[in-house]
Amino acid sequence: MPPRRAVTGRSQEPRQRFVEELRLLRAQKGDSLRQLGDVLGWDWSLFGKMESGQTIGGPEVAEALDQHYGTPGLLLTLWELAAADPTQFKERYRRYMTLERGAVGLWQYSVSRPPGLLQTDEYARDALAGGGFTDQELNQQVEARTGRRKLLDGEGPPPFRAILSEAVLRTSLCDAQAWREQLEHLAESSERPNIVLHVLPFGAGPHSLTGTDVMFLRLPDGHTVAYAETDVGGELIEETSRVERLHRAYDAVRDMALPPAESRKFITRMLEEMPCEPST
Repeated sequence: MPPRRAVTGRSQEPRQRFVEELRLLRAQKGDSLRQLGDVLGWDWSLFGKMESGQTIGGPEVAEALDQHYGTPGLLLTLWELAAADPTQFKERYRRYMTLERGAVGLWQYSVSRPPGLLQTDEYARDALAGGGFTDQELNQQVEARTGRRKLLDGEGPPPFRAILSEAVLRTSLCDAQAWREQLEHLAESSERPNIVLHVLPFGAGPHSLTGTDVMFLRLPDGHTVAYAETDVGGELIEETSRVERLHRAYDAVRDMALPPAESRKFITRMLEEMPCEPST
């Protein structure tokens, strides 16, 4: 069993402590990153990214490392602390945004709100208004979110496929006009050549992505990463095996969803069901 580490101000930072422990344990074991990858069955680059702090990997990786190093529960506990660190969410999301800007293909499943790439200014403002921002901060957040739409504009934009749970179309804004504009924007977006929308009706039944928003990014090198978000936080997933499992779940949900033409009609019916605005 490796000696107990001294607790320092730096090592009390969850993410940094996890990184330090990974480096120390591998140095003591005498493994190279490639040897570690060969033994545990993951691409060795994942361990390099974990030791540089670019990612913390997943819980199954921490468990495998615990077993390899003979430190039962230590790395998994440190992983859980790092994952719960509020700064971790911000770092993961910043990296995700960087990757999104360079993506050559995107596909998403949305649980209860329109994808950020397809939100109108008013929808984004209403969705962000409860975040405790000052007026200036709120304006900045809205600009940052709606600015992402530029990714789908211009010459040669990347293809984007989104599956919308019916809850997305049923969870309306209090401002009826702003909600109508959001539905109209979805309907118009579905007619663009680089955007494909599917609606997953309530009647499709339960599935493996219930409660999880997930976005996949295909990067210029052909690699795919995923960003999964639940009510308690988000996680950037770069490990190939985990991305593939999520991708299979996404494909199964897409098979349950309505085809694009029927989905467009579904959104149009939602617009027709809205009460007419009172005449002035």
